[in-house]
Amino acid sequence: MSGFDVSTAMVDLARERLGEQTDLRVADLGEPLPYDDNAFDVVVCSLALHYLQDWSAALTELRRVLRPGGRLVASVPHPFVYLFNYQDQDYFSLTQYSEDFEFADESAVLTYWHRPLHAMTDAFTEAGFSIAAVSEPPWSPDTPNELLPANAGERTAFVCFLFFTLQAP
Repeated sequence: MSGFDVSTAMVDLARERLGEQTDLRVADLGEPLPYDDNAFDVVVCSLALHYLQDWSAALTELRRVLRPGGRLVASVPHPFVYLFNYQDQDYFSLTQYSEDFEFADESAVLTYWHRPLHAMTDAFTEAGFSIAAVSEPPWSPDTPNELLPANAGERTAFVCFLFFTLQAP
């Protein structure tokens, strides 16, 4: 098993949880990855692409490290969530936006790039992937209220994320 993150602190946390035997590295998804060509059968890219304005280089690198026929499983915030939270904005435009969060009594500003669904699927196919599956699971009924979106109200379900299973050529 291998993994990387742009944050040294996150790599350290993963190493604490997974042990020293796991190949964990500090690397930037927007730069060439520190892995050989055709190194993996499966790559998981969870909630990272939306931090990038341009997905081309990242998807090209992820495809490069996959063996022929390998799979990329990617998750992103569902683009509808942007429309739900920013109803006065243009869903169809590539838009940078920021949100304030509190993590253990510390404030943080996270900056994202919203893109409509067709821009996501176009980026995947332009990078040479075929789309094997798209799913939009609801949250688990066991999810604590404090982990749900603040404006979710009394809903029992809300589409928060999209999961793509992509096949390398």
